[in-house]
Amino acid sequence: MHSLTEENYLKAIYRLSQSGNLKISPTAIAEEINVNAASVVDMIKKLKEKQLIVYDKKLGASLSDHGLKIAIDIVRKHRLWEVFLLDKLGYSWDVVHEIAEQLEHIKHEELADRLDRFLGNPEYDPHGDPIPNAKGEVPSVANTLLSEIEIGQSCQLAAIKDTSAVFLQYLEQLSISIGTRIKVLEKIPFDHSIVVQIGKENKTTVSKKLADSLLVY
Repeated sequence: MHSLTEENYLKAIYRLSQSGNLKISPTAIAEEINVNAASVVDMIKKLKEKQLIVYDKKLGASLSDHGLKIAIDIVRKHRLWEVFLLDKLGYSWDVVHEIAEQLEHIKHEELADRLDRFLGNPEYDPHGDPIPNAKGEVPSVANTLLSEIEIGQSCQLAAIKDTSAVFLQYLEQLSISIGTRIKVLEKIPFDHSIVVQIGKENKTTVSKKLADSLLVY
């Protein structure tokens, strides 16, 4: 049996690895889960002793096969719960993450599979993150940022890198959600902001920070 804190660390290392981090350092883990670096060093020792991670000061941390299985299971439950909360209970997409953080630690062997079947085996959560299936297989994800789209080209929102409540609420104000069509009309050299058309009629200017937080295809 693993503690809630240990599971959160494994999930954090998994998320960092999926984000393309070549070296997962204690500092990177601390920033991911918002704790101090000293606490991370202590937990790394515990996880290494339990053979849940492999750690080298030069190479950083990586999940062992067993640690990876646990992390994928937690991520799968978390993202399935987000779908359930949004689709079945009517929660908004800016609050489901926090609630799913609690539900993901429920330990029952069949729960995730039953939830998955009940929801119709969704491949992506409300924020566009891929949901691993029962075999641990992960659907493909978009890797192009809105900021990389050329002037005159259109794209569709696939996923959101920043899932903070304040950012999701801002996207709602702009009428941007998963699947929204966005056309790049102009790029401003001064501050790299972008003039976009959202949907068919809504024209607005967005910051580079926002454009760097949206994955499109």
